[in-house]
Amino acid sequence: MIDFIKSFADLPITTLRKLRAHWEKLWVRVCVMGASSLLALGITQVLGHMIPDKLVYSVSGEAVDRLLDVIANAMLAVVTFSLTVMVTVYRNSSAQFTPRLHRLIVKEPTTQKTLAAFIGAYVYALTAIILRELDLAPDDQAYALFATTVLVLIYVVWSMVRWVLHLQTFGSLTDTTQQLEQITIRQLNDRFDRPCLGANPWQGDVPDDAKHIVAMASGYVQEIFQEKLNARANQHGLEIWIASDVGSYQVKGQTIAHVRGKGEHDDLTRLINDCIVIDTTRSFEQDPRFGLIVLGEIGSKALSAGINDPGTAIDIISRQTRILQMYQDETKIETKVVYDRLWVRPLEPSSLIDDAFGALSRDGKSLMEVQVHLQKALTGLADHGCAEMADAARHMAKHAVMRAMPALDFAPDRARLLRAVMPALRDDLDVES
Repeated sequence: MIDFIKSFADLPITTLRKLRAHWEKLWVRVCVMGASSLLALGITQVLGHMIPDKLVYSVSGEAVDRLLDVIANAMLAVVTFSLTVMVTVYRNSSAQFTPRLHRLIVKEPTTQKTLAAFIGAYVYALTAIILRELDLAPDDQAYALFATTVLVLIYVVWSMVRWVLHLQTFGSLTDTTQQLEQITIRQLNDRFDRPCLGANPWQGDVPDDAKHIVAMASGYVQEIFQEKLNARANQHGLEIWIASDVGSYQVKGQTIAHVRGKGEHDDLTRLINDCIVIDTTRSFEQDPRFGLIVLGEIGSKALSAGINDPGTAIDIISRQTRILQMYQDETKIETKVVYDRLWVRPLEPSSLIDDAFGALSRDGKSLMEVQVHLQKALTGLADHGCAEMADAARHMAKHAVMRAMPALDFAPDRARLLRAVMPALRDDLDVES
């Protein structure tokens, strides 16, 4: 009975996560604002009968009609302009930075709130005009409608000011990379607050009697609903090893989990696949590696012949270093295992280092200033408190300098790069040469 109750204890968390994911979609915010506008008109109709007689005729119906016409005409133009700006930023960001930014910019909250406010005001004005034309909001209720319309106007003006201020940086390189850095740091913090997604660290081998569960679709693992999966495991008496890390690519029929237990379920494959979201693209949710990859792509794109911007690559290296300095060994973090029937692999430092600096090391091999900054960053990470992260940084530094030395034709550039290499690695290179 206790396991049965526990199996449903975490289901509200899954529901909240799904609702939050829907809330990040533009059409949801627009629908909510439109519904709020209709609700505001309904409240106005009710309050209109409660206005004192001495205030009823202090505002004419013509004044309300003029305000409604202004809102309706202005919002149509503003929404069209805002959508044009949004689409332009999407396209320019994809062309100049990386197409993977699309998922981040689409969820940008200020843009969504502003568009929802404008469309909500437009819906409010049109509905109010219809009510006036049908004589459902007569002149003796004009005061309440006027007051509500003024509040809507204040909200619209405030949204316009916020939108104008936001446009000063919207889609810029600095703003975009800062957002990427922040979301990657947030995902890492969430990961280290609950190591291995709150499950047991998967370090050993899978038990021999575990069943292999395969993916029902091909694509990237976008998100794992570990609370729902653990609840199902409690309900059916199962132990589950999740073989598919968030962000990994899975082919239909490939193993995504291993299940062991005395409990039975008619369709274990569907039970597991319902809790592991697989889609055609990667998501930033639960996936700090994706943030590192996208930042690396921006730095790599800046080194292309068409852009030729080493300064951006150097800035990306600095941001990547700040992110990687946060790394903690998930197997050594002292915290309670929340989902005791699940096992998840810890983040590997070598994978994080490769995601961050792999492309930059390759595409910037002939640029001395980029390679020098990369060596300085990796030297700092080589002093990391985690031995695995330090080893991964030294390994990347060695490969980076081995790739760069033949690509640098000018002898003083090679000498400067060697001076930037960490002493232990420099001695190793001398021995190898």
